[in-house]
Amino acid sequence: MADDGSLGPAGPDVPDAQPEDDAGAGLVDPERLGLDPDATGELEAVAAPRQGELVQQGALMALGTIISRGTGLLRDIAMTAALGLGVVADLFTVGNTIPNTVYVLTVGGAMNAVFVPQLVRRMREDSDGGAGFADRLITLTMVVLLGLTLVALLLAPWLTRIYASPEYSQAELDLATAFARFCLPQVFFYGLFTLLSQVLNARGRFGPPMYAPIANNLVAIAVFIGFLVVAGPAAVEDGTLTPQQAAWLGLGSTVAVAAQALLLVPFLSSSGYRWRPRFDWRGWGLGRTGGLAMWTLGLLAANQVSFIVHSRLATTANVLAQAEGLPPAGITTYQKAYLIFFLPHSIVTVSLVTALLPGLSRVAHAGALAAVSRSLADTTRTVTALVVPITAVLIPTAPLLASLLFGYGASGISAAQQIGITVMGMLLGLVPFSIYFILLRGWYAMEDTRTPFFLSLVLNGINVALSIGLFWAVPTAWKVPAIGLALGLTYWAMMVVAWPVLARTLGGLHSRTTWLAVTRMLAAGLVAGAAATGVFWAADRGLPDLWDTWLLKAATLATAGVVGLVAYVVVARLLGIREVAEVIGLVRRRLGR
Repeated sequence: MADDGSLGPAGPDVPDAQPEDDAGAGLVDPERLGLDPDATGELEAVAAPRQGELVQQGALMALGTIISRGTGLLRDIAMTAALGLGVVADLFTVGNTIPNTVYVLTVGGAMNAVFVPQLVRRMREDSDGGAGFADRLITLTMVVLLGLTLVALLLAPWLTRIYASPEYSQAELDLATAFARFCLPQVFFYGLFTLLSQVLNARGRFGPPMYAPIANNLVAIAVFIGFLVVAGPAAVEDGTLTPQQAAWLGLGSTVAVAAQALLLVPFLSSSGYRWRPRFDWRGWGLGRTGGLAMWTLGLLAANQVSFIVHSRLATTANVLAQAEGLPPAGITTYQKAYLIFFLPHSIVTVSLVTALLPGLSRVAHAGALAAVSRSLADTTRTVTALVVPITAVLIPTAPLLASLLFGYGASGISAAQQIGITVMGMLLGLVPFSIYFILLRGWYAMEDTRTPFFLSLVLNGINVALSIGLFWAVPTAWKVPAIGLALGLTYWAMMVVAWPVLARTLGGLHSRTTWLAVTRMLAAGLVAGAAATGVFWAADRGLPDLWDTWLLKAATLATAGVVGLVAYVVVARLLGIREVAEVIGLVRRRLGR
């Protein structure tokens, strides 16, 4: 797992190329970068993002993410109350997921992985601050998005069959296809949002993209509440919806995504950039951007294999559960579980790494690989220090949390508990999931999209094999949780592969220091998890109305969280985990102000 052998897998080890405090080691040949060989000052002027500044920027963005994800959670609660977790909910989930899938599979992932480093480079190198390049990039991408949307609308029935269970009836397939057609215009608006977000991020405006999804969530909440008020929770019991009900849900979801994208338009001018449509695309380096994006598109295509497998397995599980009279659990259950699983990752890891990437790209372009290595290692330790206690508390309390969030309306306690059990399996892999996310940004900062593609083949091969094997090895009631467990196990396997690969590229990744710190954090996390489990165990046996009273559930979760967090901090102090002390110090300074 490491490049210095401290926690590494069997095989040849690559020692760190520089000591922990050596800022100069690892600089590559300036001539390879197109710089003056004597212009050492240009390289020295490029510094890695300071970790303290990164944490402060990340904290501001995390606040926006918390509000955004909080309203997103309310949106999913409203959806579950309106549609439940049965077959109709799965049909809507399949139809509403296809636009996002089409977008990510074609241009979305390329935007996230490639466009920011390219925009940062052109802002630094072009006499117009990269405005001409951005104009043409936005124009070309919008034309591509519009074409993709039209093609996807024509292919809606075929796309639906790819992701839907083969056990669906024709009426169920028709309803899923109707949802897909109403939702597919989202492809254009997803792309517009991501594109404008990347332009703003490259210009140092991180706040608006973090807050814009709130508009999406508020509109969607209104749509689901409106459905619930007019149609009622019994509307989905017979497995069908009227055309008017399907249109309300599908078109309402599309309006929500459009609001999210259009909200960013006014912020472009305030960032110092005004977009002008330009169609003279030749000679502006867009071919290089497209070339880099091709590997990313391949990566996303490989990821879609896993998603298709998950979707078909999970939708089939719900059909089987319905036939056997079991609590519903299908693709909607899996996605709600993933929402809970992804929430701490988005608040902590995504916030920090989004603030890191533009500066990391500048450092990588200058060839300061030692600075890239140090920044990635510091970020890994900081993120792990925050993610471990959250994971430790959530694993034992996930069924109770899911019951508190989703056990209402057309859903129910037993169906919501299936979400929590699925979350437990996913959470086993949250730490390596977050670290792998950081490692990928290291390759993207160096404009290497080829390596992540080949790693994605390994990742998805492991995930598909585990998902299929575990799915058919367990009874129907455990099939969806088995898919969640496969996800968690997959990312631990990927750590064995990805870490040494990037370490060799950078000439070291401070592995000994990083993995010793991570090991101590995991030890503290085990104690925190045991403490939280004790609180939950006592409440489950001492409070007979626990599962039926939202106030008792909320109080139990809060108590388990506080007890687990205190235990983590105490053990972290005893083990001398510096990163935990730094985070606590930052929080104290913020509260003091």
